Amino acid sequence: MTPSNPFPVVVVTGISGSGKSTALKVFEDLGFFCIDGLPSRMSPKIADLIFTQDSRYRGLALGMDMRQPEFLEGWDSAFAEFAAMGIVPQVLFLEARRAELVRRYATTRRPHPLESQSLGLERALEQEKNLLAAIRQNADLVLDTSDYSVHDLRRVIQTKWSAIEELGRGMRVHIITFGFKYGVPTESDFVFDLRFLPNPYFDKKLRPLSGLDQPVADYVLKSDVGVVFNEKFTDFLTYVLPLYANEGRYRITLALGCTGGRHRSVAVAESVLATLRKKRYAVTIEHRHMELG
Repeated sequence: MTPSNPFPVVVVTGISGSGKSTALKVFEDLGFFCIDGLPSRMSPKIADLIFTQDSRYRGLALGMDMRQPEFLEGWDSAFAEFAAMGIVPQVLFLEARRAELVRRYATTRRPHPLESQSLGLERALEQEKNLLAAIRQNADLVLDTSDYSVHDLRRVIQTKWSAIEELGRGMRVHIITFGFKYGVPTESDFVFDLRFLPNPYFDKKLRPLSGLDQPVADYVLKSDVGVVFNEKFTDFLTYVLPLYANEGRYRITLALGCTGGRHRSVAVAESVLATLRKKRYAVTIEHRHMELG
C-alpha cells in the first residue's frame, strides 16, 4: 500500500560503534518511531504498517547495520520496495576514527559483529568500512562522531532533515503551576515567582475560585502590573525558546509559582499556554497544587 502522505523515513547506519543507538535516541526524543537492529528486507513492511496504522509519530527512524546477517544483501531490494511505495528514505551514515572506535569497544567490552577468532577488532573495522563503502558514498549525510556529544548530534540532525527544521515551534514545553508553600518542582528548567502580582486570595468572592475562572484571570492579568508583566513575559519566552531549540533542546519545563498555586500562577500559565499554542508549540500543562491552595 502506498501511503498518501508519507512522513520521513530515516535509515541510520554506519560503522559499528559510531553511535547509531545514540542517534536513534535523538530521533525518538524528536517524535520519531524508532526500531534498531531491523533486517533490511523487513523495513518497507514496517514503514507501511506505521503509515497505515499509526499517525502519532513525526517520522520513522530505522537502525540497520552489520549485526543482521543479510543486511547488505537486502539493502538494494528494500530501497526498491520503498521506491515502489513512493518513499525515498534518507540515509544517515555514522563513522568515527579507528582509535576512537577501538577505545569505545574497550570501554563497552562488546564484540564487533565481524570479529572472530581469525579476525581481530582492527581488521574487523577495516573490513566493515570496505563493505559499507557504497552505502557511505550514497548517504544523505555522513557524520564523524569521534568528537560529538549527544547535543552536537542532535543539532546536526535538527538542521539536516526538513521534517524537524522547525523544531523551535514544535519543541515540547511543559508548564507546571505550583505553590511555594508546598515546594518547587524539582524537574523545572525555569522557575518564575509570581507572588508580586495582585492576589485574588484577599477578595472573598474570588478566594473560592481558581485561575481557571475568568474573574480571577481578569483580576490578575488585567491589573496594571499584570498587563505589563504578561506582555513582557510572553515576549521573553517566545524569544528564548527558539534559542534553546537551536542548541538541541527538545523539551523545556517552566514552573510558575505563587503562594498556594491556585490563583496567580494558574491564571498566568493559562495565558502562556494559549500564546504558545498559537505559535505552534507543543505545550502541556499541569496544575500541581491548584486543589491544595
